[in-house]
Amino acid sequence: NANLLMESLKLLRDVHINAEAPTKPIQCIKGHYSYYHYLCDGTDDRGWGCGYRTLQTIISWVHFNKDFETANVPSIFEIQKALVKMDDKPHNFISSKEWLGSFEVCLCLDYFCEVPCKIKHIRSGADIYAGLQILFDHFKKFGSPVMMGGDTDASSKCILGICGSCEEDCHLLILDPHCSDKAVTTQQLLNDKWVAWRSIGTLLKSSFYNLCLPQNK
Repeated sequence: NANLLMESLKLLRDVHINAEAPTKPIQCIKGHYSYYHYLCDGTDDRGWGCGYRTLQTIISWVHFNKDFETANVPSIFEIQKALVKMDDKPHNFISSKEWLGSFEVCLCLDYFCEVPCKIKHIRSGADIYAGLQILFDHFKKFGSPVMMGGDTDASSKCILGICGSCEEDCHLLILDPHCSDKAVTTQQLLNDKWVAWRSIGTLLKSSFYNLCLPQNK
């Protein structure tokens, strides 16, 4: 089951719980997940694998919370093969170091989990606040993690929550997949800000952002 899978990979679970929100109101994910990050399964994906890791974290959430009979979170290689099978990528995508964005995460959640997704495009970091009500609504209705990707800011982010009532105090609870320490503890993740509430002012105004919002039943 999902617990045995997490234990076999020595993956941490629900690492955001002790990250205190700086303000209210707050909406966060509901349920459990495993934290996938660089090197966590032995694959050296440093510099290119962040989108895959965010996808794996979201799939683990589906398995924990939707009573799947199996809890086989696909490997990076299996994700690449699936995107080729779906005719989204050419055959040489398999075993490559090409990145994943929110659109590919959307395709894979439908392929592996039969969970459809909504894509929300935000033109730039300067416009982010106007699009954030959708996150409050999403966490209240669905409670699932959200993938966030961009262009200039190309680093994948797994969004676990949102807080604040105005642009000046609005923060996102971000789980960062770029940690490359396989023996990391939850406290170290909190100390080093791999999971943290971050002001929306830290998002790049020069980058657009795409949100992939799983519409789980």
